[in-house]
Amino acid sequence: MSKKRVVVGLSGGVDSSVTAMLLKQQGYEVVGLFMKNWEDDDDDEYCSSKQDLIDAVSVADKLGIEIEAVNFSKEYKDRVFANFLEEYQAGRTPNPDILCNAEIKFKAFLDHAMGLGADLIATGHYAQVRENPLKPGSYQLLKADDGSKDQSYFLYRLNQTQLSKTLFPLGTYLKREVREIARQAGLNNADKKDSTGICFIGERPFQEFLQRYLPKKTGDIKTPEGKLVGHHDGLMYYTLGQRQGLKIGGSRESSGEPWFVAAKDMAKNELIVVQGHEHPLLLSDGLIASQLHWISEEEPITNWVYAAKTRYRQPDAPCEIDRLTKDEVEIKFGQKQWAITPGQSAVVYESNVCLGGGIITAAN
Repeated sequence: MSKKRVVVGLSGGVDSSVTAMLLKQQGYEVVGLFMKNWEDDDDDEYCSSKQDLIDAVSVADKLGIEIEAVNFSKEYKDRVFANFLEEYQAGRTPNPDILCNAEIKFKAFLDHAMGLGADLIATGHYAQVRENPLKPGSYQLLKADDGSKDQSYFLYRLNQTQLSKTLFPLGTYLKREVREIARQAGLNNADKKDSTGICFIGERPFQEFLQRYLPKKTGDIKTPEGKLVGHHDGLMYYTLGQRQGLKIGGSRESSGEPWFVAAKDMAKNELIVVQGHEHPLLLSDGLIASQLHWISEEEPITNWVYAAKTRYRQPDAPCEIDRLTKDEVEIKFGQKQWAITPGQSAVVYESNVCLGGGIITAAN
């Protein structure tokens, strides 16, 4: 019987490198695939794809596996970046990493891997996939054992076909263990810094990047009472809960507490700000989300206690599904949640199983 062929998304980072190594040790036939997803101004200052490719090739050579580089820039621009700009222009704050996983890493990449004769694909994501013990032939997405690195939030839009063909070997490891495995194996990227944020933005100032595609449209910054406190460069450059970059200090008659973005009035082109992290306008009992995706293809139950995240790196918040239709879900939380942001994703969990979720349209 021939060995199963697994195509691993090799990014040049330590996680995907150890993923490939573990699978080879487990007896799979492993092939590496390096994905290039961005070409505009791909320079070394902000986007490290040249160095990443060098690192990926070096790891493949060390492990004795084949590697191919594939360019998905067009697919990324059409399926992910266009949506990213539309959402910002509409005043929302999207999460392109979620769309990138659903459209590029587990669709374009999966299709390409199958064309290479793969039985399965694998990535260095911190998550787990298993066959549902109560429903053979159905697959579940689970949180990683390393809670500080769990990436199931970014993977909630994966479907049954994608999960059935995917391996997440790092799901049972802690990050420090992964780095130690890489050191012991002599991989030259064992201590390489984790990539943060979206590659096409990198570490550069976000507003400066967005201005290339969405020109400035200045307007007033006001309090909820209508008092003018400053001016903004364009509503699309700000997100709810934002504190930095508002360029308004405390005034004498004000509380002296920091200012936060509380709302956007798109019709008037006004940014509404409040003072104090716990201001009532920043706190919400619940939310409405649309563009729903449920991983098991079975909807969650209303009036049942689940947990949900409204942004990555947020602790799970106990909640109930208050109302659920084919197109929309209304979630109520046990405790008020801070700065629930339209465009971000609300992801629902039952214990460590990710059920799915949707794109937040409103806080309520």
